[in-house]
Amino acid sequence: MDLQSIKNRFGIIGNSPALNHALNTAVQVAGTDLTVLIVGESGVGKEVFSQIIHSLSARKHNSFIAVNCGAIPEGTIDSELFGHEKGSFTGAVDSRKGYFETVSGGTIFMDEIGEMPLGTQARLLRVLETGEFIRVGSSKVQKTDVRVIAATNRELLEFTQKGRFREDLYYRLSTVPIRVPSLRDRKEDILLLFRKFAVDFAERYKTAPVQLDEEAKQMLIHYPWPGNVRELKNIAEQISVLSPNPQISGKEMRIFLPEKKENRFPVLAAGHAPSGEFANEREILYKLFFDMKKDVTELKKMFLEILQNPSLAGTAANYTKESILNDFTTIPENPAPAIPAGTVVSSQPSLLPVTPANPHPVLLSNDEIQQHEEIEESLNIMDKEKELIIKALKKHKGKRKDASMDLGISERTLYRKLKEYDIDE
Repeated sequence: MDLQSIKNRFGIIGNSPALNHALNTAVQVAGTDLTVLIVGESGVGKEVFSQIIHSLSARKHNSFIAVNCGAIPEGTIDSELFGHEKGSFTGAVDSRKGYFETVSGGTIFMDEIGEMPLGTQARLLRVLETGEFIRVGSSKVQKTDVRVIAATNRELLEFTQKGRFREDLYYRLSTVPIRVPSLRDRKEDILLLFRKFAVDFAERYKTAPVQLDEEAKQMLIHYPWPGNVRELKNIAEQISVLSPNPQISGKEMRIFLPEKKENRFPVLAAGHAPSGEFANEREILYKLFFDMKKDVTELKKMFLEILQNPSLAGTAANYTKESILNDFTTIPENPAPAIPAGTVVSSQPSLLPVTPANPHPVLLSNDEIQQHEEIEESLNIMDKEKELIIKALKKHKGKRKDASMDLGISERTLYRKLKEYDIDE
């Protein structure tokens, strides 16, 4: 069967080299029992390729089933695929056959394979390698003869590096990879697809097919189409139903095309990009905490110097007061000298060092500063609880009932805490 006949049979529109290459690969591998991995963005038509492979294979007269691995809950996916025995889990009132048992001799299309749990991946790997599986809650090994065609819109190789997908299963699935191109990679097919969709919707809704002027055509071609063919079909349907005029201009096309949204989130500098998920937020928080700790350390050193030499505090305070007054005084008492022409004057306040009154300030040694930095407030919960109990007893002059009400605990609990912390009333 030639390529054009396959396109007509399955409603595939387009002549881009990338699309034709993917179709040729599907046709060549259809007559074998090799496992196929179809890779492509959401909306490019990966399921159509699985149907092409099954219909051109020796299994075409047997069952074909499509399973969305991302739509089945993690707790039930093993039962769905491999079946279960009666009483194997809560709600298993009867034994049930799984897909690998009911579709034996046929083809299973496993969409969004990257969303499959790791435990299920191990069981799938055994089926692919030996054709054997075990029902949930059973110890009996059963055989199956199923061809698996998998599909994903993720980069599974990256998932293997992050530990989210088994590497051995990845190489077992991708015996023959087929990459379906996105719509923005086959721009020459956009207008053909739109015309086909417009004619179909015109017949359905009994309207005239819409026609595009040159500006509207260029807008369609240069739009990024994140939803691929599915999004293009939706846009064609909207225009066919909502447009009062069958002649669509560029101005009218802007009404139907979504606005391009720019990413305004901050990014890390090149060379510092983290590898793990959520690593950007984590590293930003870590850097923020480290900077705060550094600032607190500097403040400690400054206050220790002021405590040892109070004249530093007086001089700094006077300098700050004078700076503030100078900033808010409209007419200074002593006008500044004339500034020669061409001189660049900074708008920032002066940051000249202040000479302390004492030319020989007494500073702490490094050992003393380090010792002070290590003295931190205790964050032990038991210490804080004991301290609050003592404060409450002092506040209420030893009256347990009032103290317990103030603390929000019962009098019996307060009595137990007094014994536990050995607090003298």
